[in-house]
Amino acid sequence: MMKVHTLLALSLVLSSCGGGGFGGTSVSDSPAVLNVSGWDPKERQRGGSSYSQHDVSALRRNGAQGLIARSAKGPLLDDKFPAFLKSADRQGMLLGAYHFVTMDQDPAYQADSFVDRVRAVARSQGISQRKILLVGDFDTKSSPDRLVKFIRRVEQRTGVTPVTYLENSDALRSSLSNAAPEQKSIIRRSPYWIALYSPAGTERTMFSNRPLTPDGLMEKYGIWDQWAMWQYGGVVWQGGRSNAKHYNTPAWGSPRYFGDLAHPMERNVFKGDNGDLQAFWNRHGWAWW
Repeated sequence: MMKVHTLLALSLVLSSCGGGGFGGTSVSDSPAVLNVSGWDPKERQRGGSSYSQHDVSALRRNGAQGLIARSAKGPLLDDKFPAFLKSADRQGMLLGAYHFVTMDQDPAYQADSFVDRVRAVARSQGISQRKILLVGDFDTKSSPDRLVKFIRRVEQRTGVTPVTYLENSDALRSSLSNAAPEQKSIIRRSPYWIALYSPAGTERTMFSNRPLTPDGLMEKYGIWDQWAMWQYGGVVWQGGRSNAKHYNTPAWGSPRYFGDLAHPMERNVFKGDNGDLQAFWNRHGWAWW
């Protein structure tokens, strides 16, 4: 019996390292995608390269393949969105846009506003005929119905399914895991963009507590069977300063900063290679023209 337990324990440990539990991703080998908003660039914290909404060449030079910029938070437009989109296009990066879906407006209405703004900004900035990835960023108090309304409206307006980014909370995980089957089937077709900055949360197994992994977090929602992107690096605001927070363990390591940048950033790895990333962007990107 002890021999069986030992083999099971070894299997669990191996699955949490680099391969199965982390989807085969690593900072060095996985395509890098950055997300930005009006809060960026954050303050300079060390010597190194800088960037602005008007010049993201340093992001590209450090290996970023795509840039996803915030379009709006509910009715509040992000005033840096047009410049970020334009400068990323100038660098030949993959273009993306996200809308933070707030609780004070109907999600379908926000989807309409999002689609209209992305098209208007792309036109005004002279973006060439390049697809733009669409993302819904959902509040911790969101319900399955709110996700469904946003996803379906974006699909109706654009013909593509947007990506889903979730602001993690126990309440949101409980709500989505208990969604009706028909709601889950709609949400499931929207790729899951995971936010997991640290392994501080734990999964209880029959042997011990182990760090929470992207797969472990995904399973708590009871919807997806795979994830598409992982935001492993972000910031926490303390005393008016943005402190880098990133997933960093012996099993899956990441540096405090992105490349040689002097500023902390929200960082992501894509689950796949560069060819997979291009196909993903083509599938879920909107031909807005």
